[in-house]
Amino acid sequence: MSHWDRFQKSFVRYPGLGFSIDISRMGHDDGLFTRMSEKVERAFQDMRELEAGGIANPDENRMVGHYWLRDSKLAPDAALKKEIDGTLEATLKFAADVHAGVVKAANGQKFTRVLVVGIGGSALGPQLVAQAITPANPPMAISFFDNTDPDGMDRVLAEIGSELATTLTLVISKSGGTKETRNGMLEAEAAYKKAGIDFAKHAVAVTGAGSELEKHAIAQGWMTRFPMWDWVGGRTSVMSAVGTLAAALQGVDVRQFLAGAAAMDAETRARPASENAAMLLALMWHHAGGGKGLKDMVVLPYKDRLVLFSKYLQQLVMESLGKEHDLDGAVVNQGIAVYGNKGSTDQHAYVQQLRDGVNNFFATFIEVRKARDTAPLEVDPGFTSGDYLQGFLRGTRKALADKGRESVTLSIEEVSAFTLGMLVGLFERAVGFYASLVNINAYHQPGVEAGKKAATDFLKQLAQVRNALTGNGLSAGEVTAQLGIDAEDAFHMLTHLAANGGARLSLGGSPAEDRFTAP
Repeated sequence: MSHWDRFQKSFVRYPGLGFSIDISRMGHDDGLFTRMSEKVERAFQDMRELEAGGIANPDENRMVGHYWLRDSKLAPDAALKKEIDGTLEATLKFAADVHAGVVKAANGQKFTRVLVVGIGGSALGPQLVAQAITPANPPMAISFFDNTDPDGMDRVLAEIGSELATTLTLVISKSGGTKETRNGMLEAEAAYKKAGIDFAKHAVAVTGAGSELEKHAIAQGWMTRFPMWDWVGGRTSVMSAVGTLAAALQGVDVRQFLAGAAAMDAETRARPASENAAMLLALMWHHAGGGKGLKDMVVLPYKDRLVLFSKYLQQLVMESLGKEHDLDGAVVNQGIAVYGNKGSTDQHAYVQQLRDGVNNFFATFIEVRKARDTAPLEVDPGFTSGDYLQGFLRGTRKALADKGRESVTLSIEEVSAFTLGMLVGLFERAVGFYASLVNINAYHQPGVEAGKKAATDFLKQLAQVRNALTGNGLSAGEVTAQLGIDAEDAFHMLTHLAANGGARLSLGGSPAEDRFTAP
């Protein structure tokens, strides 16, 4: 059966950007735009107010201004525009000075590596950029402390090795109070000290004004500091100093990255819903999940360099849209689950289930038309590896459609700073539109804060358990009786201590009979 007529009605392209979106394999009917017209107009209005500086995050009484980062003319006042422009110029100049050897390591040599310490968007954005658009031979290699896993940090330090003496460390935290980032900073400080290197002469902070991190950096005499603003959320911070500094140090054309996002913003700011790629995405999400997130989004980029894009979208979409309450306070439990890998790797991973298993998803294919920068190589007579990649994309898309599995296909000409900026801008805007369509706040994250509070409570109780240990031994039940801590929590705390030298374990016949003594 030919889809040609439906394709022509459902295919939108922006020739000047080398971009297109195809929604022909989604099962929506022609009446969708009419039924959703009132909500669509509200979403457009909400976006106009947000970009003009309205309070888009009512929980925290904050503006939301990541769109201003790539077009500072949109900033609501001249002072803010000047600060945005000045910060961008400062990050680019600092990177240029590092590359030129004007800014040197403590030993007088040029910096050769960058270590980014951050978590969530403060690491994931720079990681995406590093994977996707860093030159093949960047001026500086990059590593990340993006978790509080000590083994992971040990492995990164082992990889850096003696180059620690010429490694620049960027510590990124808006509040300075994020424990994972604080721990990474302390681990980095300890590693530099152990190597006899003055950490302060290698350290740069990207943080909010007056934060604990800024105070620490000033007190310790760090190299310099760059701002994070309260009107930029972590998951939309890749075009602030959070992302531009690391990108510039790696030789990325930062201005082109910003220009790509600005160009997509311009296209999706002016066009009507039927031609608006960001609104089309939001409407397809709404259609697929019945406006309630009933289906997952599977992101399938057919390019190795975009392998982290599904992970990046996981945070952007799920943290923005996964909300218990709507703006009126009603319990709605909204959200869209996101997962993905890369094509054609997925031919050998989970496409089997996508085609023949539970129909609880819709796919987003990302096509990169240009196969490679070097000369093509025939792997079969008349066919290249790029031909095969295209064949697997189209084959998988057709195989899913034949079984009633819906998909959207986004196409770009090549992976570059400009086109990655376009894709990031596209999904940021789609998230904003969808949030308006379902009446939620996309710009706060109360669930994340709840998890942080629970972790803090755990650590307080862990200290109590550690102090309660004696040479006579205690069971989890005895700890519960003594401290009033849940028995299962006590058992896990005791087991953790035993695995890390904080207690000794005598195994019993069951967890209740295990006994723990002071080391």
